[in-house]
Amino acid sequence: MNAIEQRKQELEHCRPEPTLDPETIDEFWNDLLAEDEEQPLDITIIPEATPYPGMKVSKVSYMSYGETTIHAWYLQPAVDPDGSAERPCIVTFPGYTGDRGYPERYAQFVLLGYAVLAVDVRGQLGETGNLLPQEHGIVRGWITQGLLEKEQSYYLALAIDTVRAIETAAQLPGVDPARIAITGASQGGGIALLAAALSRRVAVVAADIPNLCRLDFGVLNSTSSLTEIADYLKRYPEHLERVLQNLAYFDIVNLAHRITVPVLMSVGWKDTVCMPETVYAAYNRIESPKEMKDYPFSGHEVSEFQRRQTALFFQEHLGSN
Repeated sequence: MNAIEQRKQELEHCRPEPTLDPETIDEFWNDLLAEDEEQPLDITIIPEATPYPGMKVSKVSYMSYGETTIHAWYLQPAVDPDGSAERPCIVTFPGYTGDRGYPERYAQFVLLGYAVLAVDVRGQLGETGNLLPQEHGIVRGWITQGLLEKEQSYYLALAIDTVRAIETAAQLPGVDPARIAITGASQGGGIALLAAALSRRVAVVAADIPNLCRLDFGVLNSTSSLTEIADYLKRYPEHLERVLQNLAYFDIVNLAHRITVPVLMSVGWKDTVCMPETVYAAYNRIESPKEMKDYPFSGHEVSEFQRRQTALFFQEHLGSN
């Protein structure tokens, strides 16, 4: 057995125990999601000019947690100008500190004949604000906001934003509500897995180098966004257990039993942001049909090769259009 085979075997056996029991986490989320279903989405759709004749672009917004309006692009292939054909829809979220960018960023999905809902993450670089109340100080960035109360936390608001994005996609003209996929990388990959765990509408998920996996290990070892939580705990060590308990409700390791749809994941073995020990910890807990793409010599990045694997994966599970 060579070193790469040995490392693969180690990762395949990386299966830490959940830090919350399924009954506790299901009760929390089922009650919260049932309450959220009663809230209107207030969807708006405004046509947007684009220099690319192959796509039809609209700006979409919907109302989400804490009365924050979330902004997104809605893209459709221009071959169906009246939007009468029902197509698969790919929902995407950006990586941490990013935004949804320009519509052409998602051209590969439009070329496949799919619609796309590309969503901003609240408070980060895009057009979307964040009206979540802030009752105590935070470290730079966003994720320590409300960290001491999970019901007021940034992660909870993000989770509701994600579920409501899927619900918005299901109501858009030209979308087949039975064929909604979600994808993203890093923060976006974690959000994709979160959506699969929380939304009944997700049909398939592709999560590249995802965060939100094994959060306790990540806070201890990651070199990126989770250092915000580490810095908070360095200042307030007395809150360690409380913070870890709250984070557990958003950890894919603990939510994996709720994922029932096909999953494609990727991992870079040299990634110091979303480390393979975190990604595999979640992957090994998922019991639905799944596939992992390993990149032993990659860090926190998604290659063109992997982007093509995602396209092939969607074609397999969603069809061509």
